[in-house]
Parts: sequence; structure tokens; C-alpha cells
Amino acid sequence: MTMQSEHPEPVETSDGPQPGPPSGYGRTVAWIATGAVGLVLVVLLLSPGNGGSGTAPAGVPTEAEIAAAVDAAEDANAAGSPAQLGFTLKDMNGVDVSLASFKGKVILLNFWATWCGPCKAEIPALVELQTQYADDLVVLGLSVDDTVEQLRPYAAEYAINYPVLVGNGREDVQEAYGPLWGIPVSVFIGRDGVIHKKHSGIGTKEQFEREIKALL
Repeated sequence: MTMQSEHPEPVETSDGPQPGPPSGYGRTVAWIATGAVGLVLVVLLLSPGNGGSGTAPAGVPTEAEIAAAVDAAEDANAAGSPAQLGFTLKDMNGVDVSLASFKGKVILLNFWATWCGPCKAEIPALVELQTQYADDLVVLGLSVDDTVEQLRPYAAEYAINYPVLVGNGREDVQEAYGPLWGIPVSVFIGRDGVIHKKHSGIGTKEQFEREIKALL
């Protein structure tokens, strides 16, 4: 999956995670995964009969399949790890928000951006879940690269009722929960501060609610 630092036009119809900005990951697994994708692309281009058409020969995984496998492996690897809650970020109103202050509640940490179509599609479900499980759950929407000037009207338009955190320039937080190959990414953290599940790509309310209920 290609990372990008520009703000592309929203893509409303994509079901997969949208490319996110680079965050300078130095983790070995990220380089291994990137190398695997590159190797597959070379195989695709050089395979007899392929002619560089971009269509994978029978039995050879496509780039999308490899990227999905990398996402799934990273997501599975995150489960059971202590969540790094020692971060304090500004919310869109300039207030300091400590992640550790929410320990004891179920935390749904959602990495997103205003330009991301699938992220936009998730917002109504996140709003409903925050209302429905207000006593036990906090949804934290961490925007990866938006400015405060972009976030405030967007949050008002979509009636976002949970903290919207400014992640622009906070590659340390993205790296702590990454590598993030794209967005949206949702991390479910139990009351004990342990990651229960990491989900890359768009999720439904039913999927989110199932994970939340497992932690109540």
C-alpha cells in the first residue's frame, strides 16, 4: 500500500484502508513487509505471459492480496500487547488529552482523516456507539494529518460526540500503534490497558460492537 503526504480527494466507494501519510517507521517488520510487496510486484512483471500488464498469473498473489495479508498479520500481532497510553495530545479545541486518563474504560482508538472516504463512512457508527455505551466506552478519533481548522467544522457537520485528537506531527503515536499502512485503523483496548484487537480498514457498527461487548 502506497503512503502519501498530500491530501487527496475523498474516495467514497473504497472498502479498503486509504493510504496514510508516512510516519518514519523504523521497525524491521515494516521493511520486511515492504520488501515482500516489492518482490511480488517484480514476480508479476517478469512472469512469462504477464507482459507487465499488472494482472497476476494464476496462483500468484496480487499486490492487494499481499497488502491485505500484511495488514492481517500486523493486526494479529498487536492483540495481547500492552497499549502505549503514555501519550498526551491536543484535541481540536486545544485541550491536552492524556490517553492514560481513560484507563479503566474500554477505548476505541480510531485513526482517521477528513479526506478519507471509508473513515467518513465509519463516523455515524462511532457516534452511535459512544452514545450507547457512554458509561463504559470512550471513542478517540485521532486524525493523522488534519489541521484544527479542518477538524472543527468537520466534527460539527457530522455531530462527532467523542474526543477528536490532533495527530498531525505526532508520528510517535502512529508508530506506537503501527505500522499504519493506511487508514482507517481501529484499536480496541480493554479496561486493563491491553490491546484486544487491531482492525485495519473500514468496519461496520456490528463489528465494532462485537469487540466492545467482549471487553465490557
